[in-house]
Amino acid sequence: MDFRRGRIRDEPDINLVPFIDVLLVIVIFLAVTTTYSKYSELQISLPTADAEKAAERPQQINVAVTQAGTYMIGRTPVGFTTPEAFSTELKRAAGANENPVVIINADAKASHQSVIRVLEAARLAGFGRITFATQNATK
Repeated sequence: MDFRRGRIRDEPDINLVPFIDVLLVIVIFLAVTTTYSKYSELQISLPTADAEKAAERPQQINVAVTQAGTYMIGRTPVGFTTPEAFSTELKRAAGANENPVVIINADAKASHQSVIRVLEAARLAGFGRITFATQNATK
């Protein structure tokens, strides 16, 4: 007896939906984990900002950092030997103010290390309110 004759043979088909789902998950994973940084093409010119000048505050300490790495608190030149010594100078400039605003006026071409030294000294002095001064980009 031949049973194969009467049956219609179905062609096997391939279900592509799970394959497409897996490919989409892989594409999403690659898109999320890929970094798009181009450090070699960055041309940064610091600091400029388009903000209005803030009103003068009585509880502030102005710290200037020049391109050569010299420091001034207010209008007094101060040598930087250690962060602890500079924090003592910051406390002296603060006087009776417990938590003054430290405004860092750093030259655009000053080294980052010079600015980090001021930040470290302010941390050691216990001053948590720190801001950076900029100039308008239109000048």
